[in-house]
Amino acid sequence: MSLAKTVFQSPIHITAFGFGSGLAPFAPGTFGTLAAIPLYLILSLFPLWLYFVVIVIAAVVGIWICGESAKKLGVHDHEGIVWDEFVGFWITMFAAPSGLIWLIAGFVIFRIFDIWKPWPIYIVDDKVQGGFGIMLDDLMAGVYALIVMQILAFFLA
Repeated sequence: MSLAKTVFQSPIHITAFGFGSGLAPFAPGTFGTLAAIPLYLILSLFPLWLYFVVIVIAAVVGIWICGESAKKLGVHDHEGIVWDEFVGFWITMFAAPSGLIWLIAGFVIFRIFDIWKPWPIYIVDDKVQGGFGIMLDDLMAGVYALIVMQILAFFLA
C-alpha cells in the first residue's frame, strides 16, 4: 500500500502528516510549516490566553499522535510527520506583530532553527525517542524562534 493511501486512511496519520502536507516529495517539514499558516491566521484572531491553550493542547495531543503514527509506520521519526512543525511554528508566532513581513520572518526563523538544531535541540533530536522526542525538538526550535521574533518586534515594530 502506498504511503499516501496509508496516511489518508487513518485520522492519526492524516493529522501527524499535517493533513497531507508531509507527503510532499521534498522538504516535507517546510511544506508542513507552510500548511500551518492558515491555521495560524485563525489562531491569531484568538485572545493570547486562548492561543496559548490551543498550543498546549496541540503539543500534548501531538506527542500521542506523532508517537502513534511513527509506531504504526515502524519508523522513529518519519520525515512526513509534520504536526511538530505546525506546533513549533505556532509557538514562533505567539504574540507576533501582524503583517505579511512578520509571517515571512516567523516562517524563515522557525525553519532555520528547525533545520539547524542548535544546542541543546540536536541532543534532544538524537536522544529522546517516541512521540515526545518527535515533538520536543520542534517545540524547542519554536521557543528559540519566538525569542528572536520578540526581540525583533521589540526593536522594529
